[in-house]
Amino acid sequence: MAGATKVTATKSTPAASAGAGSSTRRRFTDGALGAGDRFGVVDIGSNSVRLVVFDTRMATPAVFFNEKVLCGLGADLEQTGKLSPVGRARAGAALRRFSALAERMRLSALAAVGTAALREAADGAAFVAEVARETGLEIRIADGPEEARLAAQGVLLGDPKAEGVVADMGGASLELVELADGRVSAGGVTSPLGPLRVMNWGDLSPNKRDAAIDEALAAAMGDRFRKPERLYLLGGSWRAAVSCYMARENYPLPVLHGFALPHNAAVEMAEWVAQMTPEDVSSLAGVSRRRSEVTPLAAGVLARLLVQVKPETVALSAFGLREGVLWEHLPEALKGRDPLLDACAAMERDGARMPGFGVELWRWLEPALTTLVGGEARLAQAACLLADVNWRAHPDYRSRASFEVVTRNNLGLSAHADRLFIGVALLNRYKAGRRAAKGELAVSLLPLDRLRRAEAVGRGIRLGAMLAGAAPGLLPQSPIRRVKAGKTGPAAVVLQLSGEMAALRGEEVEKRLEAFAAALGVDWRVDLV
Repeated sequence: MAGATKVTATKSTPAASAGAGSSTRRRFTDGALGAGDRFGVVDIGSNSVRLVVFDTRMATPAVFFNEKVLCGLGADLEQTGKLSPVGRARAGAALRRFSALAERMRLSALAAVGTAALREAADGAAFVAEVARETGLEIRIADGPEEARLAAQGVLLGDPKAEGVVADMGGASLELVELADGRVSAGGVTSPLGPLRVMNWGDLSPNKRDAAIDEALAAAMGDRFRKPERLYLLGGSWRAAVSCYMARENYPLPVLHGFALPHNAAVEMAEWVAQMTPEDVSSLAGVSRRRSEVTPLAAGVLARLLVQVKPETVALSAFGLREGVLWEHLPEALKGRDPLLDACAAMERDGARMPGFGVELWRWLEPALTTLVGGEARLAQAACLLADVNWRAHPDYRSRASFEVVTRNNLGLSAHADRLFIGVALLNRYKAGRRAAKGELAVSLLPLDRLRRAEAVGRGIRLGAMLAGAAPGLLPQSPIRRVKAGKTGPAAVVLQLSGEMAALRGEEVEKRLEAFAAALGVDWRVDLV
């Protein structure tokens, strides 16, 4: 398990604090991590060095702080076997800043992990010792299989049911590992196919470069990793490649996490990006010059990987090694939670008028939503939790704000269609009818049958919010259910009001009940008992 360290500070000698910009030297000692703590991960890769600080109140990784410096530590690794001198200086400066921030941000714990450049460079160990002397930050160097495992654990943190093959591309290496039954399989592999290394292969012809990539992949993979249902892509260069593709296709939901393509389309995307110039990449993806230079090379590796692995679907994950390190240090009580519902519940606690109403709303509405299929009940429950988090927004903007809160936020959703299902439900929470989605081009990604079921969920939420005024305790006394057609009448949604609850009946309530029933394709009635 990647070690985490608690952040403290002690008075330093002048030599120890030289260059650190502080009169104290950061020391990092063992400490436990609890729910609600801020946990920092320093990821020292071959191309970039990054500090990410997570809020651990919930299972979904909520990013409190994120800073990246493109250092290029592994830029010279293929040629010299050592760290790049320029990259080493840039990385050292970044790590001094990050360790100082860790102290001042009052982190509960900090874990630092180094990958391919540090484990393979002849001077990697010396750099680690230098950083420890200057900052107190102890860097743990992960070997290839461990790097693969950490990356796959990050995928599981976002989607506990993820299955398939995880491919994580760093600057100097490519890791592969399998996911099955919610677990990371033993025996992840690594290969020297990071774009910084491919860049230093010289002026190979495209055919010779493809042959060299194929040879390296075959040596690492053997007969494993073939024909999975899903291949998960991790890494900044592959994210840049997908951003280029989204821009080319005018894809209406520019969210990288969960973006998926069938195999043939993914191959076409990779081959197209591999032919692009750095200037084209920078223009389409909006990435830095350093990233744009390596993205076509990373896409070339991806194209050959797809030819060999032949997955049915290729999906991008924004979760990776850093989230995998976080997962190892989360309290056990958090690991078993549903990341989507956990995140939505946290948002309700922070933003709703009456926290807890979302749970009541779902329990009340569920008996009427008998036509939901697959995992849609979970999505409807999430929509109920989010139904009131935008109440402070201007009335003219609430529907759009509600749509964006789910389509743009980090909610542990592994598919764009799931994001849109919840988004459409929340659009209809504030606006009735198909006009609620007018102007939201991304809604076109939902099949018509799913769109209709999402609209029904939203109209049910709209009814429940009006009926109870978001006040807890009222909905349980006003049950609603769907009844089948029979001798007593047609299929209908029935709202029962008894005793004092009959006073809740009103023209607007009946109007919204009628709209909910229309979305379900049934009649409606109110039973006064």
